[in-house]
Amino acid sequence: MAPTWNTRAVSEVRAGDRIQLPSGDEMQVARVESPFLGTDALVCLIEDSDVRWFAQPLPVTMEVQVLQAS
Repeated sequence: MAPTWNTRAVSEVRAGDRIQLPSGDEMQVARVESPFLGTDALVCLIEDSDVRWFAQPLPVTMEVQVLQAS
């Protein structure tokens, strides 16, 4: 079966997940910083690979698409 995208709250994203952000950009989550900037309402999802370093702060209640291997 082909992999599918499932909707999940940002608070449920874990290191190792491949996600699609609301902007449409995709990232491979290497690390999750929570709480972020001293508030429980924010999470920072971080991609750290040989290709790029990218950080995306998001509200914990926001939903993202997570790639689910079948």
